[in-house]
Amino acid sequence: MWLPELQSLFIAPMSVPLVMWLSVGIDRYLGEPVAALHPVVWMGKYQQALDVWIAPESRAEYADAAMPYFVFGILAWLLGAILVLTLSFGFIFLLTTLPDAYLWLGTMCSAYLLKSLWTWSLLAREVAAVESALCQSLAAGRERLSYLVSRDVTQLDAVTVRESAIETLAENLNDSVVSPLLWFAMAGLPGVALYRFANTADAMWGYRGERGGRVWTWAGKWAARTDDVLSWPGARLTTALLYLAAWHLPRPNLLAEVTKTDSPNGGWPMAAMALILNVRLAKPGAYVLHTTGSLVEPKDTEHAIQLGQRTTYLCCALISALFCL
Repeated sequence: MWLPELQSLFIAPMSVPLVMWLSVGIDRYLGEPVAALHPVVWMGKYQQALDVWIAPESRAEYADAAMPYFVFGILAWLLGAILVLTLSFGFIFLLTTLPDAYLWLGTMCSAYLLKSLWTWSLLAREVAAVESALCQSLAAGRERLSYLVSRDVTQLDAVTVRESAIETLAENLNDSVVSPLLWFAMAGLPGVALYRFANTADAMWGYRGERGGRVWTWAGKWAARTDDVLSWPGARLTTALLYLAAWHLPRPNLLAEVTKTDSPNGGWPMAAMALILNVRLAKPGAYVLHTTGSLVEPKDTEHAIQLGQRTTYLCCALISALFCL
């Protein structure tokens, strides 16, 4: 009973499972909102606008300064979080003022907003598009992969392009699907909105060293660590759901594979995906997961997408079941 009671503090009275499943339908049949109405796009615009204020240029004399830019990064993150939470609670307040006859409108608006804060269909299409591009040429596959990853793709061969696409799918299965839905279950729309802000901030600011002509080692440290904390439960749940979706039991070497990556969270679903598919997944110069696995083939990309689809539905089913207890 505790989960519905906790939810009542963060969401207008309505069926949380209903809102969630409606968002699943929107994701599948309508896709992403237009950029002008997409909250994650606006989060990114806010964070991009503050780049110049929180991170020094790499050629500046004070580029190695630690504490000032660490504080700037914290303050920028907190200001954005306050804005996100204020707008989220304002939205909920508006829903509570709707007459009972218009409760359906509040439910649909909530589902649309929730959908804009998580995505599966777009991720699946983009990963499938990498495979389709590879069928045309290696250059086309590399170009399509560059839309998904920030790493240098110019030296990747067909195998490493596929590996990168599957790794991206596995990692974002947590970041873009399971963790947002989990935070919605625990803390309603404000919870999922705050999580997506934190996750987007990590993507924009959470770098070590130089990026885009600016030094992010200290400016992005708070954003990176906050995302690590908020993504921690979702990464483990994503791993468990992947094994459930594949009808596999976790292998004893799962933990050993997880620790090969620097990320405290991303390694979990990536290692699980590698072991379930029995393929090798690697990031050149960083790690190699399941070294004894087979080289990835086109069928592995298709299988990974199927596993992601099942994991998405299993996550929603689990949340719905918790609200029925």
